[in-house]
Amino acid sequence: MRLSFRRDPLLYGLSQILGLCTIGALCLGPEGFDPILFTAAGEGTGGAAHLILTEVRFPRVFLAILLGSALGASGAVLQGLLRNPLADPGVVGVTASAGLGAVIAIGFGAGAGLAVPLASMLGAGLGLLLVFLIARGGLNGATLILAGIAVNALAAAATSLVVNVAPTPMMLSDMVLWLLGSLAGTDTQDLKMVVAPAVIGIVLLSFTLKGLRALALGREAATSLGLSETRLTVMALLGTALSVGALVSVTGAVGFVGLVVPHLMRPLVRHDPGRLVQVSAVAGSILVLAADTMLRVFIEGPALQLGVVTAFFGAPIFLIVALRGGRS
Repeated sequence: MRLSFRRDPLLYGLSQILGLCTIGALCLGPEGFDPILFTAAGEGTGGAAHLILTEVRFPRVFLAILLGSALGASGAVLQGLLRNPLADPGVVGVTASAGLGAVIAIGFGAGAGLAVPLASMLGAGLGLLLVFLIARGGLNGATLILAGIAVNALAAAATSLVVNVAPTPMMLSDMVLWLLGSLAGTDTQDLKMVVAPAVIGIVLLSFTLKGLRALALGREAATSLGLSETRLTVMALLGTALSVGALVSVTGAVGFVGLVVPHLMRPLVRHDPGRLVQVSAVAGSILVLAADTMLRVFIEGPALQLGVVTAFFGAPIFLIVALRGGRS
């Protein structure tokens, strides 16, 4: 995604905040501030600090940045494409289908290794394929939303069935924890598996910027400018499925980020849909990284899941935005 930092003060400011959050996330540990970046540089590749930095903290921080970027950008793209302020990655069935694939893998006793992430990515892909099949011949906003609702309902029902018949309490606990979403326990193996499809998906989303700007002028005007709405829709859905589907396969379902972040950023970009995608990608990264760092450093006792925190943060903000919109 080509980010115009020098020409966009808002984007530049958000990038600076993200940089500070990244350094803070890497240097904050259970005992408080830990200058592990400098310690690891002094120890070399064989030291304990270097292993903690490269094998534990860096993968978690980088996945948080990628996840926030994918959720924020895809939410902004889908809201602009579908002309629906409630649109987010979940509206096209990606998140629910990924969750179904994960709980099926856990239910078959494949909770370790790559089985759950692979099953989750397969579920996201099949969910997107089902959306295309339902909406074929009518890849417009209303048809896609209805197809997404149908796939979400089907995936949610199947997920509930699998959870309900979980053979052991341990498997049931694993399913529920995965569905709540968390970055805890992620490692370099997870990062290597998802970084390629996630980056490809985010790049595909970046190719929709001009199309979204044209579409904001109206469908007739966009068509006269040479916009292919079908091509734009396919690119947006594939970008969402690749980026969000790959990342939630290792982090679990993290909600409300793709819904709330574009709402918060939209007044700051003067409702420019192309610029909104860029800004939402960076702001989403800040939100997810800050929330995960807070959970890791400041929350003691039973661990809260990242999806719970983002929901508690996002739901009130979304309610405020909705009430303001209703009054206006």
